[in-house]
Amino acid sequence: MVDFNRFTLANGLRVLVHEDDTTPMAVLNIVYDVGARDEEEGKTGFAHLFEHLMFGGSVNIPSYDEPLQRVGGENNAFTSNDITNYYITLPATNIETAFWLESDRMLSLAFSEKSLETQRNVVCEEFKQRYLNQPYGDVWLKLRPLAYQKHPYRWATIGQDLAQIENASMEDVKAFFKKHYNPQNAILVVGGNVKTADVKVLAEKWFAPIPSGDKYLRDLPKESVQTVERKETVITNVPLNAFYMAFKMPARRDADYQAYDLLADILSQGQSSRLYNSLLKDQQLFSDIHAYITSSMDEGLFIVEGKLSEGVSMEDAEAAVWVELNKIAGEEVTGTELTKVKNKSESIMVFAEMSLLDKAMNLAYYELLGDASDLNTEIDKYLAVDAVKIQNAAKKTFVREQCSTLYYLISNNA
Repeated sequence: MVDFNRFTLANGLRVLVHEDDTTPMAVLNIVYDVGARDEEEGKTGFAHLFEHLMFGGSVNIPSYDEPLQRVGGENNAFTSNDITNYYITLPATNIETAFWLESDRMLSLAFSEKSLETQRNVVCEEFKQRYLNQPYGDVWLKLRPLAYQKHPYRWATIGQDLAQIENASMEDVKAFFKKHYNPQNAILVVGGNVKTADVKVLAEKWFAPIPSGDKYLRDLPKESVQTVERKETVITNVPLNAFYMAFKMPARRDADYQAYDLLADILSQGQSSRLYNSLLKDQQLFSDIHAYITSSMDEGLFIVEGKLSEGVSMEDAEAAVWVELNKIAGEEVTGTELTKVKNKSESIMVFAEMSLLDKAMNLAYYELLGDASDLNTEIDKYLAVDAVKIQNAAKKTFVREQCSTLYYLISNNA
């Protein structure tokens, strides 16, 4: 159970406070309701570029890290297709420094050509190292546009290609900031050895003067139901032949979301899971196999990925996977299987409640989903899933005509 108090500033900033006097530390976490899905075709990678730009200093604070380090604080951030999240951890007695830093860059980020050039180079280098210069690194650059035809999930968080980041202009960057980085598009969570009354005073002092900005209304194109199987083959320098199968699945807020999460666990979580047992251990068709979900705010993806054992043909490996997918769609899972994955989910959630930062992040995320209180009832949704729901999810999802498969073949096989 994560207790919290909530209030909203006049400019629309939602503030949640989790009081915990068992620690000398505090966390300030701010989530902006903007991700790669909010970018325009041809101008992608901006949400992620902004994550980097936000550390380049603001008008009143040229160096973001220095003041924080002086008071014993640490910070970081991450961007996804759905959100951008920034966090600071520091001794609770120094919490005002975190308010000062975060409010100043929300109000007045320093838009210098030097900062833009520096962060653009950093992001371009990351693009090359993580996505272009390692085996299977470009999987999401290829799999997303294969699975999505209309929705902006077509591109990865890093962007569609290097050129779009390299060509990002100061005007583009300023427009993106104005559109998304404002109080009514953000949720602030403060957790740790703090009092709600004190947080309210600090929030009013540092954030209330920031103009609310124009309300961004998200209206993204929806995917049509896929009716034809899609395939793409990449022949390149990879250590093993591999494939990635992508099926559409419901959005994060959908009532059936938890059934899909558990379905993925039954298929591939741990050495007693179905795919591991049958395909890797017994038949030895794969050296590695996984099933997982993207947990997207809009219609997401259910992924099955596998790296083939040497000498195994792609046809045999893929056919064996379909046998397992058809099996789980054709008959109810056992009570033992379901109990095991439910217990695992419960333990993961309990463990997450031990970390102050995780609690702050989760409160922000669930508030963005609709209500932070749902964090405390999420496990009940998992425990309520029965074998029929799992089977229905599998039946609805594992349809060949709705599958998009990306193949990686070792180049000397060509």
